[in-house]
Amino acid sequence: MCDEQFENQRRLSEGIDSHAGDKAYLCTECQKCFSNKEYLKRHMHIHSDKYKCSECEKCFRGKRELTRHRQIHSGEKPFRCSICGKRFAVTISLRLHSRIHSGEKSYKCRLCEKAFNRSSQLTIHLRVHTGDKPYKCSMCDKAFNQSSHLSIHLRIHTGDKPYKCSVCDKGFTSSSGLQRHERCIHSNVRPHSCSYCGKQFAVVVDMKSHVRVHTGAKPYSCRHCSEEFIWHHQLKDHLLKSHNEGTWFTCHICQKKFNRKHNLQIHIQRHDSVKLYVCNECPKRFCTGYELKSHQAVHSDYRQFCCFLCNAVFKSKAGCKQHFKKCSVVHNTTSLVLF
Repeated sequence: MCDEQFENQRRLSEGIDSHAGDKAYLCTECQKCFSNKEYLKRHMHIHSDKYKCSECEKCFRGKRELTRHRQIHSGEKPFRCSICGKRFAVTISLRLHSRIHSGEKSYKCRLCEKAFNRSSQLTIHLRVHTGDKPYKCSMCDKAFNQSSHLSIHLRIHTGDKPYKCSVCDKGFTSSSGLQRHERCIHSNVRPHSCSYCGKQFAVVVDMKSHVRVHTGAKPYSCRHCSEEFIWHHQLKDHLLKSHNEGTWFTCHICQKKFNRKHNLQIHIQRHDSVKLYVCNECPKRFCTGYELKSHQAVHSDYRQFCCFLCNAVFKSKAGCKQHFKKCSVVHNTTSLVLF
């Protein structure tokens, strides 16, 4: 079925009826089918301006849905979680949130036993097993298993970056991208620690990826040969260079080629002398967030890079690597360590 959510049983019944039974009533705008004429009539409001939000121009089936949606723009959140105090604009969001505290995960995958607290999460998860990607980009060949991922992807084509950093004014296509940027670049808070070496990370996904350095896990394998890789970008580089699968990105100024679009964008910024990242301790500016983060170590006593042979700590990766070359001779080891 679909991943739409409903605030009550009546709305859910309408949704189920749109997927099953006698589908005699067809929406000519989106091809969705309904077993009841009234369901179709109510649905058609989505394609009209009758219940249209004046802020974002999104349309809804009825006045109740529109009123509830407007709370997103007003910032009004009248529904409060009694356990953690988090507030929500609508009751359904509060109900779904409460399952985090109760641990309730009623929706189980029949293929891998993974469980979810929302039916929509299970629906999306099942596409991992089936490979189904129903949301296709009309401007390129990419397809996605979630409509939200397609919406974010489309901003690549339009250039729309509605989420702006309040510190450096850099724009992002998604709120999660902005949040990650703020945590990694402008904050020294790193709550996630590696259990092997103690290295700290701002986001848990970076910590989990780092652990592969210690375990030797190589989850990314080439479908053309037997090569395996620790990182996904290593696989992409391999496919491009060894099997000519992928796209080279060429600089229009100097014709230098790059295997990743992001690297080309940074390279062009150097041609244009664009330095968006500003140090909040001194006037220095940088082309990339990584360069800014490396520089900020000058102003701090924070040492995040650790030699696993002697536990010495360093402010920079370069300093740690330089030390490790000497330390490995002392400890009589030639092990290759990736930081």
